Amino acid sequence: MADRPFNVLFLCTGNSARSLLAECLVNHLGQGRFRGYSAGSHPKGEVHPLTIRELQRNGLSTDGLRSKDMAEFEGADAPQMDFVFTVCDQAAAEVCPVWPGHPMTAHWGVEDPAAADGDERMKEAAFAKAYQELRNRIAIFVELPIESLNEPQLKEKLAEIGRIAMTDSGGKGNER
Repeated sequence: MADRPFNVLFLCTGNSARSLLAECLVNHLGQGRFRGYSAGSHPKGEVHPLTIRELQRNGLSTDGLRSKDMAEFEGADAPQMDFVFTVCDQAAAEVCPVWPGHPMTAHWGVEDPAAADGDERMKEAAFAKAYQELRNRIAIFVELPIESLNEPQLKEKLAEIGRIAMTDSGGKGNER
């Protein structure tokens, strides 16, 4: 796997917020060692405006960011995934396709910021919280010694990362 960047797919139902945040974060934090993708089982067809705002607020590129169907990653011409993570409980409960190459999978559930109620400030806070939780997890993930872990060890590490809560200090502070 190490002769190319590790391909990482983040799945959610709508692919308008969490999975897109994760895609951008792994591309940024992975520093060329990882290539992030995202998709939805029932994509909304548009990126939530607060997703763009949160990424830009943290200095991450949003170039080419779009809502995609996971079918784009099922075909023979799609990049082969090394890792597939679900970031919403609904997508985790759905039947996922059998991915070519049998990537490592884990569930990293994050509360949906797009479903937040309240005024604009409360909605922005929900996006900041989701961003930080994903950032914490992805920062740990990209530092794993993937090549030196056997499959059961790696599976356990990925599951552990999925259990890291917002209050854990596994990640670093906001990018500014």
